Amino acid sequence: QLQLVQSGGGSVQAGGSLTLSCGVFGYTFTTYYIGWFRQAPGKEREGVAGFYSSGDSTYYADSVKGRFTISQNNAKNTVYLQMNSLKPEDTAMYYCAASYGWRDLRTVIAGTGQDFKYWGQGTQVTVSS
Repeated sequence: QLQLVQSGGGSVQAGGSLTLSCGVFGYTFTTYYIGWFRQAPGKEREGVAGFYSSGDSTYYADSVKGRFTISQNNAKNTVYLQMNSLKPEDTAMYYCAASYGWRDLRTVIAGTGQDFKYWGQGTQVTVSS
């Protein structure tokens, strides 16, 4: 099993930056994929970025491509989402999620998270204009 513990987030003005962290605990000795999702009030949850624990591949939704970067630390127990050039429309609750195995990142991030078994507790990001 995996346990995900999130930190980071907060409030920032448009154009600013924030970094979200997702601590990954549990059995990490096999490949898993990580996704970052967000959900704004009244809107469906959407995927923004995906990543393999092996670091082989990343995927970004068009809405964040060029602004957000997903990475992990050397110990491979923390995954980060660096968010630059933030816009008011980026305001949402952000979640990291994970599942074991290999899946096409484009496909799983295009969904609403149904392909992910383990979830973090969520962290709020608010971008003011």
